[in-house]
Amino acid sequence: MVDILTGNVAGLVADAAVRVPGRVAFVDTGSGRTLTWAQADRAVNAFAARLTAAGLEEGDRVAIVLPNGPEFCVALFGVLRAGGIVVPAAAQSPELPRLLSDSGARFVVGDDIEAPDLDAGPDGAPGPRPATRGGEDIAVICYTSGTAGVPRGVMLSHRALLSNVDQCAQLKPAPVTANDRVLLVVPLFHLYGLGPGLLQVAAAGATAVLLETFSAERALTVCAEHRVTALVGVPAMYQALSAATPERLAEGLSTVRLLTSGAAPLAPAILSAITHATGLPVYEGYGLTETGPVLTSTLVGGIAKAGSVGRPLPGVELRLVDSDGRPVGVPSDPEETEWFDGDETETGRVAARGPNLFSGYWPDGAHGPDEDGWFRTGDVGYLDADGDLRLVDRANDLIIVNGFNVYPKEVERVLDELPQVAESAAVGVPDERTGEQVIAVVVLRDGATLSEDEVRDHCAERLARFKVPRTVRFVDELPHSATGKVRRASLRGSVA
Repeated sequence: MVDILTGNVAGLVADAAVRVPGRVAFVDTGSGRTLTWAQADRAVNAFAARLTAAGLEEGDRVAIVLPNGPEFCVALFGVLRAGGIVVPAAAQSPELPRLLSDSGARFVVGDDIEAPDLDAGPDGAPGPRPATRGGEDIAVICYTSGTAGVPRGVMLSHRALLSNVDQCAQLKPAPVTANDRVLLVVPLFHLYGLGPGLLQVAAAGATAVLLETFSAERALTVCAEHRVTALVGVPAMYQALSAATPERLAEGLSTVRLLTSGAAPLAPAILSAITHATGLPVYEGYGLTETGPVLTSTLVGGIAKAGSVGRPLPGVELRLVDSDGRPVGVPSDPEETEWFDGDETETGRVAARGPNLFSGYWPDGAHGPDEDGWFRTGDVGYLDADGDLRLVDRANDLIIVNGFNVYPKEVERVLDELPQVAESAAVGVPDERTGEQVIAVVVLRDGATLSEDEVRDHCAERLARFKVPRTVRFVDELPHSATGKVRRASLRGSVA
């Protein structure tokens, strides 16, 4: 077993190669190519040796610009085994040049370094390279999605990543077991795809079924063909899947035992539709890149409760604090109100402490956990009567109108009640008279029509006057991050 406090993340592959050498590690659904854990370990060794021969030194940053596939997986573990730091990146992102410059990446896998040769490292090749770094050494610099501003490099140590893998593995039922075949379509350059996805699979010695891009029909076909047993998903995926007929969903997911969702809250209606068609609950989790990433899960309590993101993982402490960091939060009965009622004494900013937390932001480690180990997130939430966390909104997205707080999600919930609305967002922009004003940005369903007055009238019937959007903008699409979050920062700039 890999030592959490001192080990190297690449040791997960070496360990799996010893325990289950002949089990399939990676399935490339595009080519049909498979790689066992023994083959993967040899390929990792070979790629690590190639990087060293190319001049890689300990602590050098190596960007990986590859799609979801075995090559990405081997490259990741190869860089770590060679003593480098991985900088995962999206190939088509306009932010790529800035990411490469900011991180100081010495090599780019997929550009000046070719993707790993999956056939490299045949029998008779040199044995496993000894891990040269681990523990508190930085393993990955993962850039935030930039939904609240400019992306920042989050420094995650080997200790943080291995701790979160161990914390997730303690859940019952376990998110990934040795016999699982896990669909990984969430981008591996995002920490949610990387940690709860790839690293969990490696730690369990399970099988990753790798899909480069998501479409509901393709995902259902792949799940059936490869007898997938677990899905690591995001709300946008489940929303698309819920549009399929119940019969198609039941057929495609017939071998699945566990559905999990993260990266953003899952709409209760989507959870209900999936459960009705498959008989399976969708267990939600919550976390951030800075927290390795998972903090809470409904798997902790064992109930997939709509609107809740569950309780802290084993080894994670969580509390709600005010703007000065002082603990707040009075449990409220979720039966009394369907949505946050505006009583701020029951809400607070989510703060967390645990061995899975990051080491600060690149390059100097600034703004990491405080001297007592606590990190204040940008999320506002409250605890219900069961002690489960319910998120209200992002602190940075809060709109203040004449001194009153307006939470965008509350407005969006009302907007989404309109059958003509496919997707919506509420943002605040400066206003000389009220400080800020609420603007609704709406995407209509194909063929639907809706006027600005109709939207405002609907909101006026359900919201306090200061929460009603003063302006409604109709657009073809909203800007999203890789995991489906609305990029509010860019949206605010475009509608201001």
